[in-house]
Amino acid sequence: MGITSVIKLSAPCCVGLLAMLGALWATPARAAETACEPAKLAVKYPSLKGVTVKVGQDGESPPFSHRDPKDFSKIIGLDADLARAVFACAGVPVTFVTGSWSGLIPAAMAGQIDVMWDTLLYTPERAKKLDFVVYMGAVTGVMAPKGNPKNLKSLGDLCGLKVTAGLGTTQEAQLRDAAGKCTAAGKKAIDIITAPDIPAGIRLVQNGRADAFSTNKALVTSMAEKMPGVFDIAFEIETGSKIAAGVAKGRDDLRRAIFDGLRAIAADGRMQKIFADNRIDFATARAPEVLTE
Repeated sequence: MGITSVIKLSAPCCVGLLAMLGALWATPARAAETACEPAKLAVKYPSLKGVTVKVGQDGESPPFSHRDPKDFSKIIGLDADLARAVFACAGVPVTFVTGSWSGLIPAAMAGQIDVMWDTLLYTPERAKKLDFVVYMGAVTGVMAPKGNPKNLKSLGDLCGLKVTAGLGTTQEAQLRDAAGKCTAAGKKAIDIITAPDIPAGIRLVQNGRADAFSTNKALVTSMAEKMPGVFDIAFEIETGSKIAAGVAKGRDDLRRAIFDGLRAIAADGRMQKIFADNRIDFATARAPEVLTE
């Protein structure tokens, strides 16, 4: 099963990890538990029979979710590829629904999409509204103009500067916390500019309206590689955050299909290949887990 279409939403190191995953699914019993069984859809996930799952993404967050330059109607990237593999494992077709990143969480809650799968970080507050299936750890990266002219090395160096982050992201919350520490230390607060999407944040730095852009490290790395004469990674922040797919409360079959599918593609090596194909360090992958409130 594959994609049916892309719809525009109108509403608002590795070795150690591989050893761990290998041990987790090494026994025959484990292998049977993690096998893809699309023919058993009606038995394993009855509420998904006859359903095309709507996967919400912004299509503007490379290398997680972006447009295929060879076919602009197709969404590609780590999260898109994982979603395709996971739902093919369950025997469920998918379609990608695109919209602004900040609108995807309420869209999942309202049933406009079935799952938000786009660099979504788990937080206890978000888990009051959605159930999460974790598959990856997150690192924040701070992007600056080429050469890092402000010599940014830590959050403390952002005091008094204009810094952008995506609206509603954990990076925005992180900057607000850092801004409070700036003023507590007698320094000017960070002037935080919220961007509605990734391209807007990039443009703010590119045209000099912001001194830096804070987002996921893999995204910053991708942008720096694509525009080597324009941007650099100033610094990164290890947060211990967890990236997950988010589904509405009560969608137990859907949540279980995602969890089972992630375990299956981790066990058979496809997850590692998807990470490699999208040039993302597989050391950031995590054994799948469900987190709810």
